[in-house]
Amino acid sequence: MIVGIGVDMVDIARFEGHVAGSPRLMQRLFTPHEQELPLRSLAVRYAAKEALIKALGGSDGVSWQEIEVPRNGERQAPRYVLTGETARTVAARGAVRQHLSLSHDGGFALAYAVLEGDA
Repeated sequence: MIVGIGVDMVDIARFEGHVAGSPRLMQRLFTPHEQELPLRSLAVRYAAKEALIKALGGSDGVSWQEIEVPRNGERQAPRYVLTGETARTVAARGAVRQHLSLSHDGGFALAYAVLEGDA
């Protein structure tokens, strides 16, 4: 049973401009592991976090720092690692599995999230 679906698209150049103009944004939006990645990779992770929030129907009980999209390497599906209150919020909304798809094309980053619950 699908609990929620979310999608988000980020203009990579615009995202890079926001990060350059507000250095504290990196610490607010990304975990220490994510902060080591190039800005292009961070743009798609930002989209992934936004897609998850949309799939949940809002950001209540969600912290950016408690959502991580780790670098899995080639031929491994992207995934969320949720911790703390965010993990409890996702579970409380009935989601037992999270599915994530990421893409880059033409200067844009796209993320699509599906939250699945038990029937």
